[in-house]
Amino acid sequence: QVQLVESGGGLVQPGGSLRLSCAASGRSMFSILRMGWYRQAPGKQRDLVAAITGGGSTNYADSVKGRFTISKDNAKNTLYLQMNSLKPEDTAVYYCNAYYTDGRTYWGQGTQVTVSS
Repeated sequence: QVQLVESGGGLVQPGGSLRLSCAASGRSMFSILRMGWYRQAPGKQRDLVAAITGGGSTNYADSVKGRFTISKDNAKNTLYLQMNSLKPEDTAVYYCNAYYTDGRTYWGQGTQVTVSS
């Protein structure tokens, strides 16, 4: 059974930084086609923030380009999201997602990020 566990969320002032982590267990990350970070603000849909393929290609939502960086460490089975220059509109619950080669997809439980002074 695959488990994705996010951590690293919290309260930060505008302009600050946070690093989110997503620890994957149950299956090897080498069988993952793509991993991503999504976020959902109250009353809004869940949107893609950033994604990374098994080969390391990345893509970002326009709203976070130049501020956020997605990366992964296959040896540690961990996905990261480095978030810099945070803005109040980045406030949301952030979810980790993994899409495997057999077509199955999994979600973490989410971690709250609040950007406020």
